Amino acid sequence: MTDWVTISALATAAGTTVLAGATFAAVRSGNRSARAAERSLLAGLRPLLIASRPQDDKQKIGFADSHWVHTPGGGGTVEATDEAIYLTMSLRNVGPGVAVLHGWLVHTERLSGDMPRPDPRDVRRLTRDIYVPAGDVGFWQGALRDVDDEDFGRVSESIQERRPLTIDLLYGDAEGGQRVISRFTLTPGDSMWLASPSRHWNVDRPDPR
Repeated sequence: MTDWVTISALATAAGTTVLAGATFAAVRSGNRSARAAERSLLAGLRPLLIASRPQDDKQKIGFADSHWVHTPGGGGTVEATDEAIYLTMSLRNVGPGVAVLHGWLVHTERLSGDMPRPDPRDVRRLTRDIYVPAGDVGFWQGALRDVDDEDFGRVSESIQERRPLTIDLLYGDAEGGQRVISRFTLTPGDSMWLASPSRHWNVDRPDPR
């Protein structure tokens, strides 16, 4: 005699299993699609800073104390007085998103990119946000004003002896994420200080190498 109750229960169980499998597959597919869409969105916001080109226009950059400099394309300016040290660099954003500069570090020697990534917590915070448009030129500026700061004496001495400086810049996208630390070298030349990048470190995501 056919046990229709058992057959019905088995059929229901099988249907439930198939439905669960289909739901699981749909959820996985949806999650993958969401992650792909998120990665695509973030990629569209991602900045990447390098030195500008020598043929780019000079930029007039002002400091809070009304000190002004003209920074050439492909280079930077380095000026020291008894009260302050003024540093600038011409930049080009080759990424698709706006770069928002957050802070910087200065080193009184030429550092290679083989060293560990600097700690973002150690940077000198900018007193204002500096924006570098996507696919366009912009600048970075920094000043040392505390004569008792150890960096003040070291940087002043390096400038007088015309030794290279290394600048680490911390920046991110317009949403405050995807932070990057880019390392640049400022090398004294015949007519200006030449800027060149050497390494980029990702802070909020895996490094590209």
